[in-house]
Amino acid sequence: MIPLSIIIVSFNTKEITKKCLLSLKNNFVKYPLGYEVIVIDNNSRDGTIEFILDLQKQWKNLHVFFNKKNIGFGKGSNFGLEKSKGNYVLYLNSDAIVTDIDFRDLIKIMEMQKDIGALTVKVVLSTGEIDPASHRGFPTLWRSFTYFSGLEKAFFNIPVLNKLFGGYHLVNLNLSNIHEIDVPTGAFLLAKRVILDKLGGFDKDYFAYGEDIEMAFQIKKLGYKIIYYPLWQALHLKSVSGLKKKNTDVQKKTNHYFYDSMKIFYSKHYAENHNWLTNKLVYLAIDFKKSLNK
Repeated sequence: MIPLSIIIVSFNTKEITKKCLLSLKNNFVKYPLGYEVIVIDNNSRDGTIEFILDLQKQWKNLHVFFNKKNIGFGKGSNFGLEKSKGNYVLYLNSDAIVTDIDFRDLIKIMEMQKDIGALTVKVVLSTGEIDPASHRGFPTLWRSFTYFSGLEKAFFNIPVLNKLFGGYHLVNLNLSNIHEIDVPTGAFLLAKRVILDKLGGFDKDYFAYGEDIEMAFQIKKLGYKIIYYPLWQALHLKSVSGLKKKNTDVQKKTNHYFYDSMKIFYSKHYAENHNWLTNKLVYLAIDFKKSLNK
């Protein structure tokens, strides 16, 4: 076993995958640690494979596996977990950039506090603002309503009320301080291997999106904490992939997976607590929101 395995799933994102991998390579020169980087490529056709194979020749810590079809983020990550040897596993998006993170510090914190099951750093967008998806509460019916209705935004800066109406993104918490959260982003999710082995990795019901929320829910269910650790930060270039990608076909598929994951999570954890009419309205609301983003 080694201290750290980093798992990256790629699919037709050559340029940002290149930035991601090179940033990691340089980061470990600065902060030495026993590690491996595992790339699972989901049948890219944009030159990603050729680039990674070439980089692998000069980087012994890089391991790459190729799928014959796109099996999605969750299943791709699970395949990477099977191939990994780290006591700690970092799920890192191919559009995430790591230039200044001492993973020895992150691992030390998790070793010292046995009740920490997973951890994320401060994940920022290219604007310098925090990625909202990296600092979330569980999407209960109330929290989802306050967020999508605009109440979270309306009461964002009002003490007490921002806790009541801002639970979706935990807006009442100070982003400069270390604290517990419910859901980090799968773009940067560091977890203990022993926990991931218990869970079997990501839930296979999710193709893309939502699997990070599900994993966080299961980690908490086991009694562990998930920590937001802003002493280090990573850059998430999410504007160049997924929902905001210029390719309309990719946008449509991503839009489908994004909103479908909401239904999956709700049906797994909240539907049984509400009557059929409430559930019907929730699913209709998700479909309506989905239609607005086509």
